[in-house]
Amino acid sequence: MIGKGILKGMVETARNLTGSFHDPDRLTTVEYPEQKIPAKESARNFPFLIYDGDDWETGLRCVSCQICEKECPPQCIYIEKDKEKKPDFLGKMQMQPKIFDIDVSVCMGCQICVEVCPFESIRMDNDFEYAGSDRFKSLLLTKDQLAKSNNYYHSIHPTEAQETDEIRVQKRKDHLAKEKAKAEKLAKAKKEAASKAALSKAEKAKEE
Repeated sequence: MIGKGILKGMVETARNLTGSFHDPDRLTTVEYPEQKIPAKESARNFPFLIYDGDDWETGLRCVSCQICEKECPPQCIYIEKDKEKKPDFLGKMQMQPKIFDIDVSVCMGCQICVEVCPFESIRMDNDFEYAGSDRFKSLLLTKDQLAKSNNYYHSIHPTEAQETDEIRVQKRKDHLAKEKAKAEKLAKAKKEAASKAALSKAEKAKEE
């Protein structure tokens, strides 16, 4: 029959049209901003900095290595190192950023900063509501605005956050194992040195 395909298409269009008024699965819009569709776990927008514990200043994971700043394609990250150091989660003394700014009006959400970070300190947020009256100041996010807790990270990207925590736990185990091996090696060296010194002393006593 000529035009059968057209008729089938029109029936499908009519079914979608009528369904969009009453079928929840076909309602394509919500009354934003009163209603919001929950973001998917894989959604990403702009970067944020993770901190551990309750205090973002002492718990900030960033050690100001500036790799993300150097690798950022649009150069929207600006970092200045602080003179003071603080211990990281392994107990090592590390640098910390005095200034950490991200210009989200330039950021293109490529996630390269996340991929190159060796300290699991910067991740992608799914927040997109950054509209403001000031084009420049409101879109230049400072360190205190970028800092968000690890609990927040778990709330938006639970699978990824769990994997990150496991990586950090393994790093800590490896570090403790290395420190233990180093301590045992040092203790063994001291014991051997003491044994040699005692033997040498005994030989001198025999000669006398």
